[in-house]
Amino acid sequence: MTRPKQERAVRTREMILYAAAEVFDECGYSGASISKIMNRAGVTQGGMYFHFKSKEALAHAVMASQQDFVELPAGRDGLQRLINMTFHIASELRNNVLFRASVRLAVEQGELGIEDDTAYQEWVEQFHTQLLAAQRNGELRNGVDAREFATVLVGAYTGTQIFSNAATQREDLPQRIAALWRYFLPAVADPVLITSLRIAPAPLTSAA
Repeated sequence: MTRPKQERAVRTREMILYAAAEVFDECGYSGASISKIMNRAGVTQGGMYFHFKSKEALAHAVMASQQDFVELPAGRDGLQRLINMTFHIASELRNNVLFRASVRLAVEQGELGIEDDTAYQEWVEQFHTQLLAAQRNGELRNGVDAREFATVLVGAYTGTQIFSNAATQREDLPQRIAALWRYFLPAVADPVLITSLRIAPAPLTSAA
């Protein structure tokens, strides 16, 4: 395959993946169809099946790319960066269709006939990295298990965003995340540090 053809194939795959994410986000897995995705992407049946052999394969590709769809905010590793990440993820859930679709598919994966916690475990690892840094920085209370809390935080965050989506289509998700931290921080953070932490979305310049 020549370079122009390779580049065209990459662009076509990206168009299909984006179109699939939009359709999965709007319709869920059951309500989506290959024809809807083809029409949204503006590709032929041959172009579709060259890249993805089935709707299931498309759903797997969207779900597996969850962390690739989000560029996490930079900053010094530790508790404040972890808090900033959770608010950034809330913003992405409201504004990033690729990420939002991948999260919806992870939640509704029973419709695909699978039970796969990979996406959740990847977020546990992301949060665990920040909590380990927080421990090194002396930001956590003695006795806090970084991995255990990372797992608890992913579970609580998942439930919170699902509840927010049902109630307000995630419009109130930042407020719910702030409430989550107001209750979690006294349990895990060094008391001296708590008042210096910002429990709110980071300024746009920091999240860019």
